[in-house]
Order: sequence, then structure tokens, then C-alpha cells
Amino acid sequence: MTNVSTNVARAASAEVTAIDAQARGPLLLLIGLSLLWLVLSGVLSLISSIQLHSPGFLADCPWFTFGRTQAMGESAFIYGWAANAGLAVTIWILGRLGGYPLRALNWLSIGGLFWSLGIAGGLVGIALGDMTSFSLLQLPRYVQPLLVFAWASIAISGVLAWSGRRTDGTFASQWYAVAALFLFPWMLIGAQAVLLWMPVRGVVQPIAAVWYAQGVWSMWLAPLALAAAYYIVPKTAGRVLPSYEFASLGFWALIFVGTWTGGRNLIGGPVPAWISTMAIVSSVLVLFHYLVVALNLRIMFGPSGTAIRLVRFGVVAYLLVGVFEMITSLRGVAVETQFTFLMTALSQLGLYGAVSMIFFGAIYYMVPRLTGRPWASAGLAGGHSVMVIFGVVTSVVTLFVAGWTQGVELLDPKTPVSSIFGDVKLSLIMNSGAQIILLAANILLLVNFCRSVCPCRSAVAPEQNLFRQPATLEAHAS
Repeated sequence: MTNVSTNVARAASAEVTAIDAQARGPLLLLIGLSLLWLVLSGVLSLISSIQLHSPGFLADCPWFTFGRTQAMGESAFIYGWAANAGLAVTIWILGRLGGYPLRALNWLSIGGLFWSLGIAGGLVGIALGDMTSFSLLQLPRYVQPLLVFAWASIAISGVLAWSGRRTDGTFASQWYAVAALFLFPWMLIGAQAVLLWMPVRGVVQPIAAVWYAQGVWSMWLAPLALAAAYYIVPKTAGRVLPSYEFASLGFWALIFVGTWTGGRNLIGGPVPAWISTMAIVSSVLVLFHYLVVALNLRIMFGPSGTAIRLVRFGVVAYLLVGVFEMITSLRGVAVETQFTFLMTALSQLGLYGAVSMIFFGAIYYMVPRLTGRPWASAGLAGGHSVMVIFGVVTSVVTLFVAGWTQGVELLDPKTPVSSIFGDVKLSLIMNSGAQIILLAANILLLVNFCRSVCPCRSAVAPEQNLFRQPATLEAHAS
């Protein structure tokens, strides 16, 4: 018994490295802020979901009309939750793979606070009517320079971890993480310049808008999520990734082809036909990237645990997004799917089913290694994972059904609009129920996180097995 306890204690101490101990405060700050934004975005998403089938809900409050509520929920989710969570996970992974304690942690904390301050100011601006008209870029233009400064302050730690790494060679997790750190501010500054500060005119404006919207997915959120998946899957499976020699080809396929697929949203619009044609071709070409990801991460179906279960769900959802994006980019299909709830379902599958699920799994994986203690409640963790999976599946399925019904009936000139609304109302009500489940699940995660990081908790007993995988996999399978 003594030998077992000693070995477990050594494994735990090996997993909680100097990198974790030094960066514990700033990284937990980012995670805590991300979860607060996640709950707030859930409240706003629930309000906008109810307004779809009950237009009179909060109709007398100008701050919470559907357009403003939807924009606030989307901004809080992407820039509040996904950005903070993705940055925390990415910087932690870069520090671990670099083998050197993270630096510029004061800048990381200050940048995280100013980032959230900018998001809060932006949401107030949207509520007052100062939102822009561009998808995923609806925050008022006067807060966006602050976001660029805050991002640069946070990213300093990740850049230093990359440039000062002590290990030979690099890993796929690092490629995706560094790409996201550098490409996002470039896209944000470029989009601000051509859409807000010196706006282009005519057909160039929607082209620039869809370029940025697609870039948020292909160049920012997807790389952040893949950085986490490529790190956690081999660590939990205890095996080297198969077909790893193709990982670099999959990475460059996403980087070079990913943003070209955004033109599929302009099919039938007043833009040059070659733009949508190029998007269709790119949607097919980028399937190579998804194939490589599937080959590399196929070992994720072996191990068990809350973290890998959520990451596994997220990776599968990510692969489905690639397939559905290709299918809906075909002109014959786009005629029925454009401007319907089916595209909303696809967005929900990508942002919540893929990116958020992988971030959930990464948070479950890294928090015990930052604190040196297990999660405060295994029941809350299990309840969150079950509820969030059920909520996402229900939301995507109901929106898909509503979108398919809507698309078919919109093409029938004999079907009145009022009839279409009646046919999709039940699906929209069920989607509101799914939003309630997701909100409740994320509140469980927030409560569990606060209890887990509370300094008043007692230290973990030496015989408690915190970490299933030894730290020796750090250099072999990341």
C-alpha cells in the first residue's frame, strides 16, 4: 500500500509541474471569466430563442429586442466564452510543450481583464443600438481597438512560450495554437479597416464580411479547439497518434483553403459567380483536412473519462461540420438551405457541438493539474457532461428539422408565410427547451469550478489518484 501511494503521489507531482504552479492564477482567471460569459450568453440565447416562437416576449423592452439580444448572445459566446477559454487552454499547452515556465503573466492577467471589459462595453453598446450589421463582428467599432490591445497582451505569454521552447521539434498542438494567436488579430484588424473605419462599397463589402466570418471559424476557433484535441487525446489514450506524418498536411490544408469556403454563403447573391464557385471547390478540398484529423484522432474512442468523452464528442461534431458545409455549399442544396434554420443548426453544431465541447473537455483536463486537486464534485461534472451533450443534440436536431421544413415550404409559392411559421413553431419551442438545459448545465460547471478553485479546500490526500496518465507522454504523443 505504501508503494502504491508513493507512486501515485509521484505521478501527481509530475503532472502538476512548475509551469502549472506559476501560471495557476492567470489561467484560472481566464477560465473563470470564460464560464461567466458562457452563462451570460446562455441567458441571452434563451431570450432570443423564446422570441423566435413568442415575438411578444420582452417586446416592450428596447434593450432586449430580438436583433439586439441575438447579437449580444452571439458576441458574449464567441468573444467572451470561446476566446477566454481557448486562450487559457492554448497558452497552457504551449507552456507545457515548450518545457519552460510561462512568462509575461502580468500581461496575461491585465489583458484578460481588459478583454472582458471591452466585451462588456460592447454588449452595452449593442443594447443601446450601436451594433454593426456584420455577422460575428457586431460589437461597436469603438470597443474593437481595445480588443486588439487586450489580445496582444494575452498572446505575449503564448508567443514567448513558443519562441523560448526548450524541446526539440514541434507538435501539431503548437502549430494550431500559434496559428490562432497570430491570425486572429490580423483578421480582426483587417475586417475593422475595410468594414468599419474605411468601409468598402458595393459587392466588396459582403465579400469582406463573409471572409471574416469564415476566418473566425477556420483560422481562430477551429485551430484553438484542435490544439486542445491534439494534446489531450494522446495523453489520455496513452498512445502515439496514428498517421501523424500527415498532420502537417492537414494543418496547411485548413490554413490555405479554409477561408475560401466562406463564399458559399453568397451563392445566388449579387457577386461575381467565380467567388461562390471557388467556395464550392474549396469546401471539397478542405475535406482532406477533416480526413487527416479523423485519422490522427481515431484513438480517442478507447479511453474513458469526462474530459475525453467531451473531446470525443467535439471532434466528431467537428468532422460532421466539415461534411455538412460541403453538402450545403452545392448550389442545388443551397437553394433550399440558405436563409433557413438549417444554417443556424450547422452553426450550433460547430460553435457549441465542436468548439465548446472540446474546450469543456480541456477545462476538465487542465483544472486539476493547475490546482493539484480533483474537481470538487464528480456528480456535478457528470451531470454537466450529460446535460450539455443532450442539450446540444436536441438543439441541433430541432433546428435542423425546422430549417428543412422551412426550406421546402419557402420554395412552394402556394404555402403562405404564416403557415410556415406554424409548421416550425414546435421545433423552435423544443429548441428553447434545449437552451434551458444548456444553461442549467453550464451553471453546474460554473459552480463546480468555483468550488474546485476555492483556496479554502483541503489539500488532496496522497493516495487519491488524480491523474491517470504519466507525464512521460508529454514529448511522445502531443
